Amino acid sequence: MIDHFGINCTDWAKSKEFYDTVLGVLGYGRQLDFDVAIGYGRDGKPDFWIADASAGDAGGPNREIHVAFQAADVDAVKAFYDAAVGLGAESLHEPRLWPEYHPGYFGAFVRDPDGNNVEAVFHGAAG
Repeated sequence: MIDHFGINCTDWAKSKEFYDTVLGVLGYGRQLDFDVAIGYGRDGKPDFWIADASAGDAGGPNREIHVAFQAADVDAVKAFYDAAVGLGAESLHEPRLWPEYHPGYFGAFVRDPDGNNVEAVFHGAAG
């Protein structure tokens, strides 16, 4: 069900040190690093993300979280997006391939009623 999730961090330097250390002793490491967001996991798959809350508009009193749900295929990602937008959700990113994450990554992002960044993702899309 849950593919990956992420949190925003107000003290970026301390958070990087903390998660590098505590996840490292559990056998997890940095899988992707975009300077303002780091994905931790194993075997090239980031399951847990931290982001610099001061970068972009992620800060403020109600900092959003990010959660991505696994989808069975591209059509399921599109159906998720259409259902969410049909309920009035803000579109963050329409369904598309995201090759910067990895080949075959097909996802769509919306904002839920509480302002959280919610995604559906399928990892096996044809490019």
